[in-house]
Amino acid sequence: MDIYRFAPGSTPLLVSMPHAGTHIPDDLAPRMTENARGVPDTDWHVDRLYDFLGSLGAAIIQATHSRYVIDLNRPPDSAPLYPGAANTGLCPTEQFDGQPIYKAGEAPDDAEAKERLQRYWRPYHDRLASELQALRARHGIALLFEAHTIRSRVPRLFDGGLPDINLGTADGKSCASDLAALLIEAAGEAESYSSILNGRFKGGYITRHYGRPADGVHAVQLELSELTYMNEDPPYGFREDLAVAIRPVLKAIVRAMISWESSR
Repeated sequence: MDIYRFAPGSTPLLVSMPHAGTHIPDDLAPRMTENARGVPDTDWHVDRLYDFLGSLGAAIIQATHSRYVIDLNRPPDSAPLYPGAANTGLCPTEQFDGQPIYKAGEAPDDAEAKERLQRYWRPYHDRLASELQALRARHGIALLFEAHTIRSRVPRLFDGGLPDINLGTADGKSCASDLAALLIEAAGEAESYSSILNGRFKGGYITRHYGRPADGVHAVQLELSELTYMNEDPPYGFREDLAVAIRPVLKAIVRAMISWESSR
């Protein structure tokens, strides 16, 4: 199976979906707990939710393998993104709720983690980097939008309920300040949904690493509460009756990002 799927676009925008994959290789699945094989921490149905991206001219790169195989949004040295808080690493061994991913004695060792880094992590990031470089060469600028979702309540990771729309720009380091202001304004216009900029989720490794405004690459992460578009419990069903309301908001945010570039 391919490590990722890619669809080209016509604008400077690349949308990355590093946690959308659900595939677990056949040789790895028997080592995992029954609960983990259900990959509960997936960014469920992100491609379906963002089904409008092609019509806006965005390029898309989407992971196929589960984040339990490799977390594409973690640094290659597995350094914690949020020091002092609960974190999951490059080859995670715990689920968001703290339950083990692997059966006793089956967790990957350092050698296996390095092998997975080369097999799964590198190809995604090589393509991501090359596409951003190509966009910048073609348009004079590259825009990176990280599409993520998460359960509305994960006590191990944050207190209480998460705002609906969580935009992250690495505390202003990964994109121009006026772009961040434009996006949070677009989110705020949807009065039915709560939104925040650089709250609990400030952007993962991809946003922080590739977002370099001084070099013409502007990166933003959107962490969306799953309560806005799906059932958060197994079997994690997509709710079109909910998605029909949140999808125009997401489209407005993505469109604002593209329009920002064209108005510069």
